[in-house]
Amino acid sequence: MPSRPYWPPRAGALAAVLFAIALAGCGAGDDGNRAAAPTGQAREAPGGELTGVMLDMQLNEVSGLTASHLHDDVLWLHDDGDNPPRLFAVDTRGSRLATFGVEGVTKTDWEDIAGFELDGTRYLLIADVGDNGGLRRTLQLHVVEEPTVLRNARVQPAWSIAFRWPDGPRDCEAVAVDPVRGEVLLVSKKREPPELFSLPLRPPAKELLTAQRIGTLAGVPTPDAERAAASPRRARLDGQVTAAAVSPDRNTLAVMTYRYLLLYPRPANGNWADAVAGTPRTSELPWLPQAEALGWSPDGRSLYATGEFIPAPLYRIDP
Repeated sequence: MPSRPYWPPRAGALAAVLFAIALAGCGAGDDGNRAAAPTGQAREAPGGELTGVMLDMQLNEVSGLTASHLHDDVLWLHDDGDNPPRLFAVDTRGSRLATFGVEGVTKTDWEDIAGFELDGTRYLLIADVGDNGGLRRTLQLHVVEEPTVLRNARVQPAWSIAFRWPDGPRDCEAVAVDPVRGEVLLVSKKREPPELFSLPLRPPAKELLTAQRIGTLAGVPTPDAERAAASPRRARLDGQVTAAAVSPDRNTLAVMTYRYLLLYPRPANGNWADAVAGTPRTSELPWLPQAEALGWSPDGRSLYATGEFIPAPLYRIDP
């Protein structure tokens, strides 16, 4: 089920989006109401360019985003909650182009999506890993071929991965893929600091896997005392991880929280555990109604970001 930390789902949302549009048109990147950055933690000015607004109610509760590498200016999205298992092709202005039902899977709580190429074929990995209550014993990743034609249709998984956590249930909303290493990366949501796990992208056999914990994320911002006192619930949630994506050149892991964008460079000849152990480049996100979805542009020069609840702005962020 979707998590609803603090953004109002509908009441006042349209006014807030129109306000964000006005700010974007003026070149501003902040809503003017954010608390000051935590003391001693430098912040870059948000650099979000508004490319569109999603108004289609079919796109309510979007929880994952990745850019297409087969279709220009197309993003793949999915939703969570009690909605059917489906993928949406959406243009970068926020208009839905096609809907694809995913057959042969049970949808519990889809929370992220990652695109990748393997052996000359483009794929989309759908992460059914959400667990707000910490109750799920097993979780699933489903891999489908990226559709080559954008019209309503049905797709089936090319393969699926069933797995469990090594030490009991936990919530997770962030998944990324490194196809060169043959690795799926998963970042926990509510643990402090967030934990990084790894799974094989193409397991040799159909069996229940156990995710391997390979590190923790350094440098996730923590609120200062003033913010914690003024808005304790928001302050607690600011650093919870809701999306992740590996850049096309495999040099950077982008991590989204409800308030921040963190970029972890991978050291030369290093792995992703080495990357998240270092200090990230950190900036505040532009205004989003519950930031949940993030993905790199195909050229790796920017990231697309949006949130749950309609209407929702769609941003391109130059890191």
